[in-house]
Amino acid sequence: MTEVKWNDRFNLGVGVIDKAHQRLFSIVGKLIALNEDEAKQQHACREGVKYFKSYTIKHFAEEEAYMQSIQYSGYDMHKILHDNMRDKTLPALEMELEEQNYSVESVRHFLGICVGWLTGHIMIEDFAITGRTTNKWVHHPSEDEMASLEKAIIQVLHDLLKINAHIVSEHYSGEDFSSGNTICFRLIYLSQEGKRFQVFLVYEERMVLNTLGGMLGRQIKKTDKTVLYTIKILSQQFMDWVGKHFPITKDCQLEKSDLLTFEQLLRTFDKEYPPYSLLFSTEGKGYFAFCVKK
Repeated sequence: MTEVKWNDRFNLGVGVIDKAHQRLFSIVGKLIALNEDEAKQQHACREGVKYFKSYTIKHFAEEEAYMQSIQYSGYDMHKILHDNMRDKTLPALEMELEEQNYSVESVRHFLGICVGWLTGHIMIEDFAITGRTTNKWVHHPSEDEMASLEKAIIQVLHDLLKINAHIVSEHYSGEDFSSGNTICFRLIYLSQEGKRFQVFLVYEERMVLNTLGGMLGRQIKKTDKTVLYTIKILSQQFMDWVGKHFPITKDCQLEKSDLLTFEQLLRTFDKEYPPYSLLFSTEGKGYFAFCVKK
């Protein structure tokens, strides 16, 4: 991962918040340097991650207090994003770090998610506090609906791909979770009423290679046309299976599916984030994101 430094473009003009953001960037920068130092990597990263987590939680409380003090209208949604990061994302990343004994790859995952989340959150959600941007989380499904979808996806990943997964985030906003390549398939569905919606299945490349290699009983080292075609068919089957557990494609017909670059995926997030946008870890095999844009 490249060096991360504070930039004045992140300034909100609110002293207590800007100071905390600068500190978080400083912690992340030190973690990146430590992860590249083999002699210090494991123990130092373990302590650094603990400090990052505790400081992040402290910052969330301070920022929420400020939003309440100015009666910020977007407080409820903003707090949901904080709670998701604190209660789901950080614990999930910590679990991965512990399971993989703070390996270089697991620390890269941690840093990739945290850096992506932090920069995006500041530039969009935090700037919205001061009126400089508009909140992009426009639609938010109910807790029961999200829980049912999470359960369906985890069940299908296990049954179809023989993968054990757990949720990392219920509000994935396009963070780059891969230290290598990312494979993204878009499936476009047409409802009986003639309305279209898009489903994005985003795979970390090593997850695809590990999964297909396990299915075929041999090592697959690179993504070629055969791999892409196979994962395209599996993606369609994946959605068929998810539909049996969660009525996301009920009475809908698959119109087409295509391969996107990661940059093309991010462009679909320009105006607002998908109402369903989930990120999963697959126990050391790689990350997987599931997004639905209506």
